[in-house]
Amino acid sequence: MPRKVIGFKLVTALLSVPLAAAFHSHATALGASTVSVSRSSHTFCPTMAVPRVVAFDLDATLWYPEMYQLWGGGAPFKKNTDGTLSDRSGTTCYLMGNSAAIIRELKTDPKWADSKVAVCSCTDEPSWADECMRKFEVAPGMPLKEAIDIEEIYKGGKSKHFKSIHAKTGIPFEDMIFFDNEEHNCRTVAPLGVTCIYTPRGMTAAEWERGLKEYSKRH
Repeated sequence: MPRKVIGFKLVTALLSVPLAAAFHSHATALGASTVSVSRSSHTFCPTMAVPRVVAFDLDATLWYPEMYQLWGGGAPFKKNTDGTLSDRSGTTCYLMGNSAAIIRELKTDPKWADSKVAVCSCTDEPSWADECMRKFEVAPGMPLKEAIDIEEIYKGGKSKHFKSIHAKTGIPFEDMIFFDNEEHNCRTVAPLGVTCIYTPRGMTAAEWERGLKEYSKRH
């Protein structure tokens, strides 16, 4: 029998690392005060269900700033010694929260061996996003792009992205989890059966753990 689709729960967490003041203002404007806050430790329980597709938005979920905020600058991007990037106007771009550690875990921990990592983005500058994925590293010698199994980067809505992932992999929507900083994207994708986690402050260890617990409750 098909699984019952359960409405998604909006979750958020405190940032694990300090971010620019501009981003704090941006996150507050998204209404972070209207959702609950998870402060649990980053611990994976062996009995938890493991998603077969782990998908992330890019702009303001894995990295900051968003690509449209770089208009007037943008490509080419320069790699900095601290792991950040600088666009041609000198604006610094960085991986948010625990993004690098989470992606690294997905690609190196044996428990994720049968899972696919996807990015689903409607970014305004897909070529810039591609360059950033090639130049950001989630581990020494491991570019973000090489850690991604499936890329869905185009306009048209996030539900279209997930239908494409399902068509490519045959994996049921109920076996997927999605992290996105925009609530309307979660509302668009959730009816498909995907576990959607609202992350208005980007990816953190607390967001990641809360998402896995939410997914596991449904399986």
